[in-house]
Amino acid sequence: MNSHHTATSSGQRIDALDLARGVAILGTLGTNIWIFTDPRGAFGWVSTDAGADSGIVQTILLTLSNGKFLALLSILFGVGLELQYRSAVRRGRRWPGRYLLRAMLLLFEGLVHYLLIFEFDVLAGYALVSIHVAFLVSRSDRVRRGWMALAASVHLALVGLFTLAAHTGQLSAGGDSDGAEHLYTSASWLDQVVARIDLAVYFRSELLLIVPLSTVLFLAGIEVLRAGTFEESERGARVRRRMMSIGFGVGLPLNLVTAFAGPEWFFVDRYLLPPIVAFGLLAAIVELARRTRGGVLRRGFVATGRAAMSCYVFQNLVCSVLCYGWGFGLATTLVDARPWWVVAAWAGVSALFMVLATLWLRRFTRGPLESLLYRLYTGRPSRTTELV
Repeated sequence: MNSHHTATSSGQRIDALDLARGVAILGTLGTNIWIFTDPRGAFGWVSTDAGADSGIVQTILLTLSNGKFLALLSILFGVGLELQYRSAVRRGRRWPGRYLLRAMLLLFEGLVHYLLIFEFDVLAGYALVSIHVAFLVSRSDRVRRGWMALAASVHLALVGLFTLAAHTGQLSAGGDSDGAEHLYTSASWLDQVVARIDLAVYFRSELLLIVPLSTVLFLAGIEVLRAGTFEESERGARVRRRMMSIGFGVGLPLNLVTAFAGPEWFFVDRYLLPPIVAFGLLAAIVELARRTRGGVLRRGFVATGRAAMSCYVFQNLVCSVLCYGWGFGLATTLVDARPWWVVAAWAGVSALFMVLATLWLRRFTRGPLESLLYRLYTGRPSRTTELV
């Protein structure tokens, strides 16, 4: 009976992680979909008038996803790094050892994703952060928390400086999109690739904020796992209640204020308050995983989480085909139907990848990109599942 309980707890913990990853991936699409469906594409997202005529409905819809699920994904990356460290220790393997190869492969994959598909790729940034966090996971609590405090201080200072500059007019919350709209309405796919090369410094400048923030969240992911967040215990329940109280009781109300406060608060609205909300989201998802069993929707989220990297990359590719001029050009055709067609596009693409991930994982143990990464990382092919 004790053994059965341990197995159940382990399975539940992994299921909760996959569920959270699935929610994070499709929640991140909830932000990215606004970029794809803007006729100005990436320039529309960062332009100074991006929220000028959004309206209350669009502002609320965007606020639901903006920054929160990316932060959740970052926390979960830290949880995954801790689990891989534990696995290496159990097997007596040197750490970080081959994990550094995995990080370099992820960096390459992120660079390809940026170049060929999407300006705001997160994989490359995650790879860079994971390299130095991998050396911290085995250090003492004091060292890890010291690095977390340092990264948090750097991040707060940068957000403060950018926000001050935005308020004083020295820095806008975005860029100038004049003359760039054709890249997403009439230019070819190759033209977009060339633009990403030419404007790499501009598009990748977000890493100034992403790297210190992700460092904090990766290390926080290690902390929440060690604190018992995923445990079916009183300690775990207590930690989750605290996380939800702070995330939903403090972070969310403040985030709603900054959402309507104007573009000068862009950096606080996207890079400071959403990570606080993300901790509440994580705790709520783990509680939901404990209290529910089965269901088509849950299975879809779990499958998406198990194939998280593949779903992230390919959903961006599908959105590019649907929205850009070299594809179906829906961003221009349906511009007057915003914001409701944007919500419909998100729901449709999300449902598509829930179904595709579920069907794929009936045959394979990993998503397609995960299988490729596993093959390059280990030198062994990914296994197929037993067909019944």
